[in-house]
Amino acid sequence: MKILILGAGQVGGTLAENLASEANDITVVDTDAVRLRELQDRLDIRTVQGKASYPTVLDQADADDADMLIAVTNSDETNMVACQIAAILYSTPTKISRVRASAYISNHKLFGKEGGFPIDVMISPEHLVTRHITRLVEYPGALQVLEFSKGLVKLVAIRATEGGPLVGRELSYLRTHMPRIETRVAAIFRKDRAIMPHGDTVLEDGDEVFFIAGANHIRSVMSELQPLVKNYKRVFICGGGNIGQRLAHTLENRYQVKLLERNHERCVLLSENLRKTVVLEGNAADKDILLEENIENTDVFCAVTNDDEANIMASLLAKRLGARKVFTLINNPDYVDLIQGGEIDVAISPQQTTIGSLLTHVRRGDVVNVHSLRRGAAEAIEAIAHGDQKSSKVVGRRLDEINLPQGTTIGAIVRHNEVLIAHNRLRIQPDDHVILFLVDKSRVREVEKLFSVGLTFF
Repeated sequence: MKILILGAGQVGGTLAENLASEANDITVVDTDAVRLRELQDRLDIRTVQGKASYPTVLDQADADDADMLIAVTNSDETNMVACQIAAILYSTPTKISRVRASAYISNHKLFGKEGGFPIDVMISPEHLVTRHITRLVEYPGALQVLEFSKGLVKLVAIRATEGGPLVGRELSYLRTHMPRIETRVAAIFRKDRAIMPHGDTVLEDGDEVFFIAGANHIRSVMSELQPLVKNYKRVFICGGGNIGQRLAHTLENRYQVKLLERNHERCVLLSENLRKTVVLEGNAADKDILLEENIENTDVFCAVTNDDEANIMASLLAKRLGARKVFTLINNPDYVDLIQGGEIDVAISPQQTTIGSLLTHVRRGDVVNVHSLRRGAAEAIEAIAHGDQKSSKVVGRRLDEINLPQGTTIGAIVRHNEVLIAHNRLRIQPDDHVILFLVDKSRVREVEKLFSVGLTFF
């Protein structure tokens, strides 16, 4: 597939890295020559320097031959105009744009085929990050909570902790101990090494466990992997930007929310737009402010400013002063592995959160959900099975008859809104939604071929 990526920032660069490794023809456009040279030295891609919305620059990038245009520059206006030009001049089949400003997002008449900007898929990183953090607040103790089939199935990452009933036991004990709970462990990461789970696999303290279950069983399974964590009540948000404001608005009706912002004008705006959130003016690095606001009684401290260093320092201070859990927004992917799992409980990467949504529209076959996991090394996919036993490699076959790529597991099937946790004798039927986990995302092309029908895969 020929893909044109506009913008070589963190999202554009990470996306180019993901897609170039899958034998796609990638061209990246940006005004920053140094950044483009850095990407070209590492990846097998083509680069073009220039303003991404200029027709002459898009001509240089061979936009007339592109199957897909993904506009992820730092400018909403550039992204939107580039999609408009791609539609008018090149009839580009698929146009994806990152749009951040709520002033644009909230006006639906601006987008779509009936007038407006011809954007096929609109990505809002702030919205995606807000949803990601909200799910972490809703499921105390989770490292990641991913939804499939409109929330019917969830894939949860959790740290196995001594005191959890399953820790130190074989996985088969879970079925004995909780016979009425349907779940499947999709993968275990032990000291960053992937372990394919079997019934006799013994769970160890510190393992990162990915399990899949119906939405109504998630909390029960989590309680087997670590001592039961009480529901959160008090949330403290550091940073009143787009993400901070969205997060407060989403949580304020169910939790006691405080939001700390250093800019006075922004504080006034926030206090006018948020109904129940307590808006505070000040610096999160100020120990006295945190103590005055009883940070030691806070269940979750979320640092979501645009400054990585400020987020890290504020989070470390809040943790030292007694906050139960600390979530930290980190834009620099090199920092994520360094800080997560220590005093900072969860490091949140906007790039990885956004990449999954973009990959959903790049994957071949009928793929309706993609989640990028473990900083892009692993992947979870929801694919729809089509065809019959003659035209498909999966339809009509039992799960133990399917030749899955190495390191790939089927976790669950959703059939007519019914969740079926995977077991060997389960047969896949047409239109089943199949949720797969890949510990090695380089195998994704093999999975795509597996779910292709007849001669439709190229």
